Amino acid sequence: MYGNYLDDAAKIVAEKREENLKFEHARLTAEQKDDLLLKFHPDRIKEQFTELKIGPNKGQKAPIELAEMLQAKPRLEPEKIDLNHIDYESDVLVIGGGGAGTSAAIMASEAGAKVLLVTKLRVGDANTMMAEGGIQAADKPNDSPAQHYLDCYGGGHFDGKPELVYTLVNKAPSVIKWLNDLGVEFDKAADGTMVTTHGGGTSRKRMHACKDYSGAEIMRTLRDETFNRKDDITVVDFTAAIELIKNDKGEACGAVLMNIETGEIRIAKAKVVIIATGGAGRMHYQGFPTSNHYGATADGLVMAYRAGAKLLYQDSLQYHPTGAAYPTQILGKLVTEKVRSLGAKLINKDGEVYIHPLETRDVNASGIIREVKEGRGVKNDVQDAVWLDTPMIEMIHGEGTILKSIPAMYNMFIKYGIDIRKEPILVYPTLHYQNGGVEIDKTCHTNVANLLVAGEASGGVHGTNRLMGNSLLDVVVFGREAGIEAGKMFKNIKLSEKLNLDHVKAFEKERAAAKIEGDAISPKVLPTYHHGNPEFDKEIPGATK
Repeated sequence: MYGNYLDDAAKIVAEKREENLKFEHARLTAEQKDDLLLKFHPDRIKEQFTELKIGPNKGQKAPIELAEMLQAKPRLEPEKIDLNHIDYESDVLVIGGGGAGTSAAIMASEAGAKVLLVTKLRVGDANTMMAEGGIQAADKPNDSPAQHYLDCYGGGHFDGKPELVYTLVNKAPSVIKWLNDLGVEFDKAADGTMVTTHGGGTSRKRMHACKDYSGAEIMRTLRDETFNRKDDITVVDFTAAIELIKNDKGEACGAVLMNIETGEIRIAKAKVVIIATGGAGRMHYQGFPTSNHYGATADGLVMAYRAGAKLLYQDSLQYHPTGAAYPTQILGKLVTEKVRSLGAKLINKDGEVYIHPLETRDVNASGIIREVKEGRGVKNDVQDAVWLDTPMIEMIHGEGTILKSIPAMYNMFIKYGIDIRKEPILVYPTLHYQNGGVEIDKTCHTNVANLLVAGEASGGVHGTNRLMGNSLLDVVVFGREAGIEAGKMFKNIKLSEKLNLDHVKAFEKERAAAKIEGDAISPKVLPTYHHGNPEFDKEIPGATK
């Protein structure tokens, strides 16, 4: 057991385990789901959002924290930047080194492009690496892209752009084959067929996994393939893009870069720019913990917005229902949905199964928040939460299943003395995914010429809620599509001679006219966690206070 005050609470779960294992909670009706979301989902708390005063989405709402970044002072002063001194020239500039960025770089290089991949940390330091549960694809005889489409479109509250959803599901089977051919170690049966499981909101078993290291395995493979193409792909790491550059036609043609350790400025010129900067979890909207990697600070949205790119569903975030809520050291760390797909149920303090474990993520997150707010949560000194009854897994599937199927989860908890084979774990929603982002079409184009966006930085693929396994699918499908499209485009584009930052100057004038106040600087680049300690209050080149 926990060996502390939580033992009595955990005993209630153990006493009711046999009964709860046999009980299956009914799925919520559409009306029940809507009511639950309206009352408890963080996206529905009006006072946590504000109206944008400037930019392409003026008049629309955004989370307060994101609005501040979108409308903040630019990190650079255009007059002090020498755009005539070019440090890097390439056919395609890819900003971001996660799954979308590496997929884009690989496919652009296949088309003969010289690619510059810039990442503010290292290649692979991305939310892709953090994804655990798996990647969806309708490639079994009892399934179809059409069925996958219906699950995705409905799961996204019918808000997804149909052309994007169509592209996502129809490209999925070929993406699985591509990844497998590159060397991804998918779970397979003895005859070599891929093992698939259910995910929340899915009507078929179409989740392809690599135990519960799926994102890490996919990222490992894409990273290796990127580095294997060093003649065509140049990687510049620990370097953040802080502003897009345009030419005299208003087309994207490069970026201003900053070394995050030294603050040195570099200029990159390219024919096509691809933003693949990922999510925004490290903005900690509404004070939520996050499952995201250290660099997830919405930089791509800020740069694109300042350059005139429209956003879509920027007010929609996904709070993964099961983030670790105990102990402190792993607060917010993702507890993969695969734990629930294997049979673990959500239990309140009274030992009751209060919801079906495979409702969509927004519904299950809202359900947990409801249980806590209405006094049925488990109080503890880290984060009030509910139980996820992990010992059920081996009661269903047999001894050894946890170590075989979800070893990452076992390892994450056992180092703190919690054996998930024997003890339930405490979970609470964690800020997980940026549903919205820069609006794109099916070939990743934005409304800014020669600017493509792929992966979590884009908006429209998932509507206002994402299904499990569609994030890894999204980054690879649309990362590839962006790379393929850039590979076609660069052949008909000349490197620009006249570079400018006029859009930044225009943005500053718009800020002044709107009387936007405050000292915030964007893009954020990296979060700071100085917590008022004067020793950590000094200016860091790559961080914003």
